[in-house]
Amino acid sequence: MKASRLKYGVITLVLTVITIVIALLPFHAFLSVWLSSIFGNYTAWRLWKELLVLVAAGGFLYLIIFDVRVRGRLLGRKLFWLASAYLAIQLLWGLVAYKTDAVSLKALAFGLLLNMRYVVFFLIAWAVAIRTERLERRWPKLLLWPAAMVVGFGLLQVFVLPVDFLKHFGYSAQTIEPFETINNNIHYIRYASTLRGANPLGAYLLLPISALVVLLVKYPRQWNWARALLLAGSIGMLVFSFSRAAWIGAAASVVTVLVATRTLDWWRRHAKIMTALGLILVFVGGFGAARLQHSARFQNYFLHTQNDSAIKTTSNDGHISGLQQGLSDIVREPLGRGPGTSGPASIYNKEPARVPENYFLQIGQETGWLGLILFIMLIAAVAGALWRRRSSPLSLMLLASFVGLNLVALVSHSWTDDTLAYLWWGLAGLAVGMTTKNRD
Repeated sequence: MKASRLKYGVITLVLTVITIVIALLPFHAFLSVWLSSIFGNYTAWRLWKELLVLVAAGGFLYLIIFDVRVRGRLLGRKLFWLASAYLAIQLLWGLVAYKTDAVSLKALAFGLLLNMRYVVFFLIAWAVAIRTERLERRWPKLLLWPAAMVVGFGLLQVFVLPVDFLKHFGYSAQTIEPFETINNNIHYIRYASTLRGANPLGAYLLLPISALVVLLVKYPRQWNWARALLLAGSIGMLVFSFSRAAWIGAAASVVTVLVATRTLDWWRRHAKIMTALGLILVFVGGFGAARLQHSARFQNYFLHTQNDSAIKTTSNDGHISGLQQGLSDIVREPLGRGPGTSGPASIYNKEPARVPENYFLQIGQETGWLGLILFIMLIAAVAGALWRRRSSPLSLMLLASFVGLNLVALVSHSWTDDTLAYLWWGLAGLAVGMTTKNRD
C-alpha cells in the first residue's frame, strides 16, 4: 500500500529539515555571528536550527501516531525506550530543580536544550529513515562537501588571511573571539575555521577523517585525488586546531576502522608487524618528547604550557580542577542538582558556574547516578547498533568517529556543541533507520 499524500508530504518535509540542518551546521557559528552583526539579535540567529527541528518534531509525532510501520519499528526497539527514558529523566529532574530553586529558568531552558536536542534529532532521523532511502547514497556528499569548505577556509586562515580576519564578520568578545591562542600567547594561534572554536573544529574533523578512511579501506578503487586532498587537508587542520583530545580521538577512530574491517585471522597473521610498529611509535614518541621537553614550541603546542610562562594557571589546571570537582559532586550528590546546573548552561545561575571539563561528569552533576547510567547505556546501545551494521560505510564511519568523540567528551563538553551534536546524531539516526529494507 502506498503512503498517502499527506504522509509523503510529512516525510519529505522532515527529510528536507534533516538535510538542511546537517548541511549548514558546519557553518552555523559563522552565519549566526555574521547575520547578527547585520541584523542584530545574536541569540535568535543561534536558534534557527532548533526552530527547524521543532517543525520536524511535529512530523515525527505524526509518523508515530499515523504510520503503523514507523510506530512498530520504533516502539519495538529497546533503543527507542532507552532514549525516551533519558529524555524523561531530563524533564523530570529539570522540573524538580526549578521548583526547588536549584536552577534559574534561563539556565534550565538552556540545559534541557543542550542535553536533549541531539537525542530528539536522532529519533526524528531514525523515524524518517524507516520510510525513505533518499539519503542512503547521498550521505558522503552531505558530509564531505561542507567539510571541504570548512577545511579550505581553515587553510586560508593558517596560510593567507590575517589572524583577526573574522572580526570583519562580527566576531568579538560578545559573540565568538576572532581567534584563539595557547596560554594567551599571540605567537601560538589556534584555528577554528567556521566552527565556534578550535576544540569544536578538532572534534568535528573526526567525522570527515573517519569517513574518508572508511571509503579508502572499503572502496580503494574509487579513491581519487579529491578525496586524498581532503583527507590531507582535514589532517592538517586537525593539527592546526591544536586540540590534543581530538588528536587522540582521531587516532582511536582510525584504529576502530581497522579493527572493524579486519578479521581475527588477519590480526593473527600480522600480529608481529603491528606489535613492531606499535613499539616503534612508542619509542619515537618517547625519544622525541625527551629531546623536545625544553622547547617552547613543544611545550605550548603539545603540553599547552610553558616553563617560563607568565600565565599563573593553564588549561591543564582547569581540566584537573574541573574533573576533581565533578567527581566530588557526583559522590556527594547522587541525585544531581538538575539540568542547567553544570556545563555551559550553569553560567546563567546565581551560584558560580560548574564546569567539570567532562561531558559525562556534567550529566552526572545534573541528573545524578541514574541519569549518568542511562546516558552511558544509551551510548553503549547506539554503539552496539552501529557495530552490528558495520558492513555499511555510514555505520562504520559513525562507529569509528563515535569512539573518538566520546574520548574527546572525557575532557570537554563536546556534545554541547551545536555542529557536533546535530551532525553526528542526525547521521546516526539515518544509519539505524536505513537498515530497514521492506518499505511500502
